Amino acid sequence: MSIQKAAKASLAALLVGGLMAMLPAPSSVARADDTKAAPGVGNDAIVALNRMSKTLQAKQFSFVARTFRAYAGPNGELLHIAHTIKTVVNRPDKIAVDVTGDDGSSQLLFDGKNLVAYIVAAKKYASTPVAGDIDKALDVAEERAGIDFPLADLLANDPGESMLAGVTSGGQVGTATIDGVACRHYFFVQASDDLEWELWLEDNDRATPRRVVVTYRALPGRPIFFAALSDWNFSAQTAASDFEFKPPPGVTQVQFVTKSSTAASTPPAAQK
Repeated sequence: MSIQKAAKASLAALLVGGLMAMLPAPSSVARADDTKAAPGVGNDAIVALNRMSKTLQAKQFSFVARTFRAYAGPNGELLHIAHTIKTVVNRPDKIAVDVTGDDGSSQLLFDGKNLVAYIVAAKKYASTPVAGDIDKALDVAEERAGIDFPLADLLANDPGESMLAGVTSGGQVGTATIDGVACRHYFFVQASDDLEWELWLEDNDRATPRRVVVTYRALPGRPIFFAALSDWNFSAQTAASDFEFKPPPGVTQVQFVTKSSTAASTPPAAQK
């Protein structure tokens, strides 16, 4: 998985100036052709990821992720935060992400023209024009403001290629039953970034992902990122209005806090 991103801040931190310095989490970066996968990656894993990739290249789908991740506290202590993330996708250029968690509620919307981040409690939103597809919009969110969508690889043009980028070894390590569904359990190593990550895929032709765990071996305490994936819907119909932001009464527009200013306020222990 392409997980070598620098420390991130929450949407709320970026828009209203609070500090929630996050440790690295899975995020989309350079793509790798699956034919270039390391010799140490088992063919069974490549086949499964290709099946998953075909499934996630569907025109429209939605899913729910329940995530648990680490961040650096004010004294450098390792703390944890939980979120529930509902994502709706309409390829190639529309996405709606609704986030609720310990730090409140927020939205990330892209309608093919504008990328919008909205913080509900603060009644503030930021918007920037983007020309391109979902990959481009998420790249702009990260590059402009350090906004991290931790499961961006699943939304890539080819999710399987994206997840194998930088992987040096891996393969199936077992099986599991998740919410009554038989799954195959895979384990991968991304040596250049000193990461390990695990992926559970449904044991069928669709190979829908059901769980992701990332372990940051080089960081103190070996923190993890955990995501349980459920409520997959590949038949839901969406309308263009589902991805457009209409500011509620009393909501004001602000500028995205730049990535550089966010990094400047991030505790050194959380930076990479």
